[in-house]
Amino acid sequence: MFKIEKVSSQIGEREIIIETGHMARQAHGAVSVQCGGTVVFAAVVAGGEPDEIRDFFPLTVDYRERTYAAGRIPGGYFKRESKPTEKEVLTSRLIDRPLRPLFPEDYLNEVQITVAVLSFDGENPTEVLSMIAASTALLISEIPLEVPLGAVRVGMVDGKLIINPTQQELDTGDLDLVLAGTAEKVVMIEAGAKELSEEKMFEAIKFGHEAIKKTVQLQVELKKKAGKAKVAVKPIEISAEMMQKVREIAGNEFSKVFGLPTKEDQEGFFKKLYEKVIAQFDKNAEGFNETLVKIAFAKLEHEKIREVMLSTGKRADGRGERDIRPIKCEIGILPRTHGSSLFTRGQTQSLSVMTLGTGDDEQRIDALEGEQTKRFMLHYNFPSYSVGEVKPNRGPGRREIGHGALASRSLEAVIPSAEDFPYTIRLVSEIMESNGSSSMATVCGGTLALLDAGVPIKAPVAGIAIGLVTDKNRWKVLTDIAGIEDHLGDMDFKAAGTRNGLTALQMDMKIDGITEDQLKEAFDHGKQGRFKILDLIQNCIQAPKELSEYAPRITTLKIDPEKIGMLIGPGGKNIRKIVEETGAKIDIEDDGRVFVAAVSNESSEAAISRIQSMTEDAEIGKIYDSTVQKLMPFGAFCEVLPGKDGLCHVSEITEGFVKSAGDYLRVGDKVKVKVLSIDERGKISLSIKQAMTEPLPILPEDQRTVVEAAPPRRDRDDRGGRGRSRR
Repeated sequence: MFKIEKVSSQIGEREIIIETGHMARQAHGAVSVQCGGTVVFAAVVAGGEPDEIRDFFPLTVDYRERTYAAGRIPGGYFKRESKPTEKEVLTSRLIDRPLRPLFPEDYLNEVQITVAVLSFDGENPTEVLSMIAASTALLISEIPLEVPLGAVRVGMVDGKLIINPTQQELDTGDLDLVLAGTAEKVVMIEAGAKELSEEKMFEAIKFGHEAIKKTVQLQVELKKKAGKAKVAVKPIEISAEMMQKVREIAGNEFSKVFGLPTKEDQEGFFKKLYEKVIAQFDKNAEGFNETLVKIAFAKLEHEKIREVMLSTGKRADGRGERDIRPIKCEIGILPRTHGSSLFTRGQTQSLSVMTLGTGDDEQRIDALEGEQTKRFMLHYNFPSYSVGEVKPNRGPGRREIGHGALASRSLEAVIPSAEDFPYTIRLVSEIMESNGSSSMATVCGGTLALLDAGVPIKAPVAGIAIGLVTDKNRWKVLTDIAGIEDHLGDMDFKAAGTRNGLTALQMDMKIDGITEDQLKEAFDHGKQGRFKILDLIQNCIQAPKELSEYAPRITTLKIDPEKIGMLIGPGGKNIRKIVEETGAKIDIEDDGRVFVAAVSNESSEAAISRIQSMTEDAEIGKIYDSTVQKLMPFGAFCEVLPGKDGLCHVSEITEGFVKSAGDYLRVGDKVKVKVLSIDERGKISLSIKQAMTEPLPILPEDQRTVVEAAPPRRDRDDRGGRGRSRR
């Protein structure tokens, strides 16, 4: 009989409850984590020992949101959740990145972590709960993860730091920081901020780490109650003879990579060195396994190159610890786009292209929280040619979605509001070449493209990647890491921001965490490097350019919300007619804001004039160009504004006595009229004679209109015999 175990603790202002033994009891580990009305479930399963030795750890994380969790039915035709959304992909990565380095190095069994949102209250976000759930499920299972991973979210509202803020607090605050770590160290950082100083960010990280310790303790408590015995990890056995042979052939050769400036030179060097090593082995010998040779070669490469870096401070391409590779900034390189740039840093190059659209172009997202819209979109593409490889193009993968989200978060803080700049903004980064931090190149290239397109961003943004190399007693922080330093180093720390502060931060570790001193130095490297790049960006372009001649011009009008229906017309008839006749694009908001977009001024002015005339009110004393709509013996009805008629009495048609309006006017005539009065019911009285400088002439007899008097209106009681009283 399975026993349900539960632990809980107050973390921040909210209680977190972890439970196991209730659901998915055939999984190797399964838990649910609850905060308020939000419940997240995680199950973990490990495969058996692989048939062949692997040189990678096959960990798979799948986070999914079920719309039933929020009491909603999915949108679309199929009414069923389909491929992962962007948020689901990003949350899967958020769970994967801090957990991966905590597994034993020699554990290569396939592991699958499945996380699902079962209930969502719209107030407590799911990402941190998912990370806690995944870690706890692994901790109580037989899978050999021994160190619990804690997670917490930190927000900041009015300068006050908040643990696990609500969605509303995140929306109104200046910081959204997700931390993961052990009781001793921080392992992962993911943050978006509104130009927050490095000092305040560091304070928020320390503040959050104290809460992480509580989530770690909560997991340890549950492990004591429901934990299973861990399976033994079978070490990868590389014979001493094999390791010695690889060391003898290549041990003294690895240092020769230092001084090779390009990625191609370095990769070519390692390829030839490996070929030299493998050529010394008999592939037909009993027990030979080339994967073991690759692992031995990789271990030696990791050992030798890091030793040179730590002992001498050298870097493979000859730079110093704080040196940034040569940078070139170019703008306006594509003739017909709304904005473009090419940002080159060493062997990393981003082509950024800007497109400006209207409200109709906003992205509409069917999210767990309900339908949302997005007016700033950044899409990141990483084609295989950028690294000299051949791969099929099957659309954006998890890495591309993650890098694009980081770059987007970096720039979102400086994007102007819709009130100040009523455009939908799409920025696409095409990575043309890559050797180290193409996501930060996207941030820099994106800033250039935004300025080239004339977007009035609040301040330029730049980003840079910082690395770390450590052993037991030594460590070095490196600015602007290249591919080899990312591959062999211990940290990938990406920091983006303006001169005023940070807008985004992302840190991933390959070891069990980072110390406070190392983190402080990484912040300093990032700040100094960011300022150097901002100098180069502003040397290229100081302020937003004029909008491209190919970009739409958007004019914002404000009308009475009660007149929206009249502007749209029955079935959209009126608005469609304006669009068809002027060529402009028109978006109408419920609050009465009307956005008119057109490439040419003529088209824009024509549409604006039509909208204003349809929605404005007649003014007493103002003269209008009107059209005669109907003739009566007592006067003429004239349209002064679209849909608005007024009566010009026969006494106001021209000087002298007028017997009939038809003697001077015909239906369809264009005449100037002056508004004399508007009564409380909105009826408009007009004058032609007061609007015209010359008296209106009488028409030739053959052109006059005979206006018949309307039949007399019968009294209600004038009904013949049937109208008598029926007393």
